[in-house]
Amino acid sequence: MKKTFCFLKILKSDTCLLFIFLLIATAETGARIKERNILAAEAVNINLPNTLITDDSWNTFPDYSNRSFWESVPSDLRNDYIRRAESYLDYNWPVVKATDYLEFIRSGDRRQSAYSAPGRALNSLVMGELVEGKGRFIDQIINAVWYYSEQTWWGWSAHLYFQKAPGGLPDINEPTVDLGVGEIASDLSWTWYLFKDEFDKVHPLISARLKQEITGKALKPYFERTDFGYMGFRGGRPNNWNPWVNYNMLNVFLLIEEDPARKVAQVQKIINSLDKFLNGYHDDGGCDEGPSYWGAAGAYLYQSLAVLKEVTGGKFDVYDNQLVQNIGKYFYKVNIHAPYFINFADADATTGGNPAAVYMYGKAINDPAMQQFGAYLAMINKWDQQGFSGKICDQIKNIALLPEITTAEAREALVSDFWFPETEIAGARDKEGSFTGFFFGAKGGFNAESHNHNDIGSCVLYYDGKPCLIDLGRETYTAKTFSVRRYEIWTMQSQYHNLPVINGTEQMQGSEFKAQNSAFIANDRKTVFSTEIAGAYPEEAQVKSWIRVYTLNRGKNFIITDKFELSAVSSELTSCNLMTYCKVTEIKPGLLRFDGNGFSLNMSYNPKIVSPGIEFIEVTDASLRRYWPNGVTRVILQFVRPPLKGSQSVTFTKV
Repeated sequence: MKKTFCFLKILKSDTCLLFIFLLIATAETGARIKERNILAAEAVNINLPNTLITDDSWNTFPDYSNRSFWESVPSDLRNDYIRRAESYLDYNWPVVKATDYLEFIRSGDRRQSAYSAPGRALNSLVMGELVEGKGRFIDQIINAVWYYSEQTWWGWSAHLYFQKAPGGLPDINEPTVDLGVGEIASDLSWTWYLFKDEFDKVHPLISARLKQEITGKALKPYFERTDFGYMGFRGGRPNNWNPWVNYNMLNVFLLIEEDPARKVAQVQKIINSLDKFLNGYHDDGGCDEGPSYWGAAGAYLYQSLAVLKEVTGGKFDVYDNQLVQNIGKYFYKVNIHAPYFINFADADATTGGNPAAVYMYGKAINDPAMQQFGAYLAMINKWDQQGFSGKICDQIKNIALLPEITTAEAREALVSDFWFPETEIAGARDKEGSFTGFFFGAKGGFNAESHNHNDIGSCVLYYDGKPCLIDLGRETYTAKTFSVRRYEIWTMQSQYHNLPVINGTEQMQGSEFKAQNSAFIANDRKTVFSTEIAGAYPEEAQVKSWIRVYTLNRGKNFIITDKFELSAVSSELTSCNLMTYCKVTEIKPGLLRFDGNGFSLNMSYNPKIVSPGIEFIEVTDASLRRYWPNGVTRVILQFVRPPLKGSQSVTFTKV
């Protein structure tokens, strides 16, 4: 991160780093876990042991021999799949070296490409062979099967903390199941199911060996252990790992397990674990991890529920439950103008979403707006022009859904306003159904949310669907990201969010640092979000009260107001910071101009109260450059003579 400066006084940080435990598998929570156990109750209601279909008759997927289905795949998709598979005909399956694993504890580099590249090769070869059906790719699929069979572990180096042995290298004597193991186990299970007959024509040991490895590396450890934190059986609030792994393992159990009684027990365990995820959710359905993580949380929850319905002949059905409905509705409500979504915490600024999951979730809960939004996402993601990516089972589902979703009514979800009172996230736009004009999102909450940033009271502001005031998101994940040094990373700090620094002090991390009295009101003329953020700052800030207020006067302007009372004024500066993707120019005292992508806004302020500094920050991290390739700017509105009690505001208007 390189910076150039053109302001009067450089901001000093006096942040004291506290110890944090931010295991991505289990999130701390400031909310009470509610023992709803919605899914377990449904399992009892339908008498799961007598209802679960324990053979393969539930599986309506087209198999390899169903050539009429595969030959009906649109030519653009078909050609794209074959082209991808051909690129792996000479693929040399790489060894995941000991040093690839060790690099995580040596430098913090997760070496994700070492694990993801072979997975993409497997999926590409499988899908290419399915659509072509000539056997050209069978040998390389067999090589993939043998490659994974010979591997010690299918997971990611960052996740070796589950084993008793020290991290750095996987212990072959203690197989554990993380996100990576779940993903590969699911894909290999579908590979086994689709091609076991073809494998047996080559050699009987191929499919037998693959099934044995899936059982030993994934099925048995997941079924026999209850101590993986993301399962939720040891307390705490599970985050997106829970439905992510459970969805994958549900596929594994249903395809690989042969014993009916064990299969019932395995599915019941998935149900009980998913309940732990639901029990930790707010009633409002808000995802504090953000919409891109909803794709691994709410979306995988739905996909798990859909499989449970299929494997019980339609009897397992909880779509009328209000919480299940609210979790789905969250995703389209926080849409700004796709691909831009509200991205608090570690969430990405843009996401393509999961069109099929959004569409089918909306259909399941009878929400036309969500269903139409799924069709809209499919349209802008050019579903009918190129092959899909992701898990094998999901790609096949997408192909099967193509005729329906590409002919369905497609409409972007652009709600007038929304408020999640427990998650404390709000947003509003100038006009329902239109992305033109102002849109803002704001949050309260607490500073121990899943994938937390110290960002209580922060906001985002977009104009005509393009970014003005932004949430940076997160840099490429390293060992530091989920360690006691997390808040040394600049993107996690409150001074790089749209927030004040008070007496030289930033917000602190921890569940005790939280907003109070967050509120939201909306009518046809304006919307107002307000929250008391003094509790997010430690004692050194010497702040009694700091109320942050965001007002959208629809079609006119957007105002940020601070009303504060301090117990003392120190020699350290007090400022209000604004992060922007716009070019910022000082027009005259009291007026800054923000030039964005196709729009310009004036920001007026009182020059007698604050003095602006403009700091350009070059973005060098690969993850951040996906959204902010031209660098970002921080505007520092330094109080000239901060009083013990007072207020200040800035107003954005269209040029």
